Amino acid sequence: MRRALLVSSLALTAALVPATSAFAYGEGDVYTRFGIAKVAPQSDNGDFDAPLDMQIDADDDSGFAFTLGYRFHDKLGVELLAAQRFEHQVALDDDDLASIKHLPPTLTLQYYPLGGTDARVQPYLGAGLNYTHFSDEHLDGGKLDLDDSWGAAAQLGVDLLIDDHWALNAAAWYLDIDSDATATLAGNDYDAKIHIDPIVVMGGLSYRF
Repeated sequence: MRRALLVSSLALTAALVPATSAFAYGEGDVYTRFGIAKVAPQSDNGDFDAPLDMQIDADDDSGFAFTLGYRFHDKLGVELLAAQRFEHQVALDDDDLASIKHLPPTLTLQYYPLGGTDARVQPYLGAGLNYTHFSDEHLDGGKLDLDDSWGAAAQLGVDLLIDDHWALNAAAWYLDIDSDATATLAGNDYDAKIHIDPIVVMGGLSYRF
């Protein structure tokens, strides 16, 4: 009887171990994360040169975003952030006179301190590079042009594992986005250095293939 119980226990343990270890984040994982992201630029984004001399302030925007990632080591991976175009209303001296749209693809190298374990809470840190493409710039009564931007990026996130494939995800990025802007009014050009430098916060789901 005892031998039968021992055999049954060992069989049950053997059956459970693969299911538990499947939760482990590790080398070879391919995944996507998706949800709603909020882009919150820093306040006081710059000033146009005199004599225009107007303060620039871009507001927040939210939209759908997703990532694609690959872990090439139990504790290391790479992830690309993509999203729909974000649109920001731009106030000049507190008057909403302009708007811009942008795409901020961001590539980060990530570190998973609990990678390779069966922990259901998997935090991660990332650092990398952001490229921001501006489009559809608008200025009431004139023309607005913003140069594309390259800058550093930092990331912090966590996955809360539900099963072998699905997890709840929360993540935040800091993006260094600086652009040379030119406003054309009445045939005259006015220049500014715009510092958007947003915090991007995303909440949603993660799926491992």
